[in-house]
Amino acid sequence: MPNIRPISDLRNNFTEISRIVHDEGEPVFLTKNGYGDMVVMSVEQFELFRQERRINDSLLQAQEEALVNPARYNFNEVSSNFRKKLVAKVDGVDV
Repeated sequence: MPNIRPISDLRNNFTEISRIVHDEGEPVFLTKNGYGDMVVMSVEQFELFRQERRINDSLLQAQEEALVNPARYNFNEVSSNFRKKLVAKVDGVDV
């Protein structure tokens, strides 16, 4: 269940909001005049959010590329190709 508070709680109950954000690991949604205004979250939560967004963006890009590129590879082909590139990178060779 989301934790929704009036924005005045940020000033009046900052310590409690900070505890919720850090100890419970949940964002706090703040309202202004009864409408959603902002979200307070820890730096760790924000970084996780950004990381998940980057992953989702990459997956969406891959899905879009798959729609226009007819090439398909099985696991062995992908694994072999990845291994070759990894070894080349470790050895300092461009592939």
